[in-house]
Amino acid sequence: MKVTAKQRNSKMCAVCGLDNAYGVRAPFYSMEDGSVVSLFSFREEHQSYPGRVHGGLITAMLDEMGLRALWAKEGGEFTYGVTLSLETKYRHPVPYGEPLVGRGAVVKESGTFLTAECAIMDGAFHVLANATIKYLKLTPQQIQAGVNEHEEMCYLIDDGVTEIPLPD
Repeated sequence: MKVTAKQRNSKMCAVCGLDNAYGVRAPFYSMEDGSVVSLFSFREEHQSYPGRVHGGLITAMLDEMGLRALWAKEGGEFTYGVTLSLETKYRHPVPYGEPLVGRGAVVKESGTFLTAECAIMDGAFHVLANATIKYLKLTPQQIQAGVNEHEEMCYLIDDGVTEIPLPD
């Protein structure tokens, strides 16, 4: 499937922050079908038990993909929001040190709210964890007074990814 745009990374986000030494540093891509995809790996620092990623970090990745799915659908980083509820289902252990695929899509949207469904899959596209997430749309200033979203979401690094093979 064709990539329509690479999304920006932030400075310090636990999932996408490139300046966060303990973060996942995941890239995100807007896809031609309006979904978002991330090609990433967790590291040993993200473990709970040896060989397994901590459930909180799995959920954090799913949460990040949910709002980014809206950015993919909108065609840009125009709407922000906060998580109202998130139901994660852990289907199989999520390994660290292995390539993973994250995918999310908006399944319901109103003027103020949105619902996204997201999944983390292994390289063979077996779902390891998935979530349904509800968000309240807010401006960055409503989330945190004085924040400059352009200063925080400052990294747009072209990595040459133009197509990502995905299952039907």
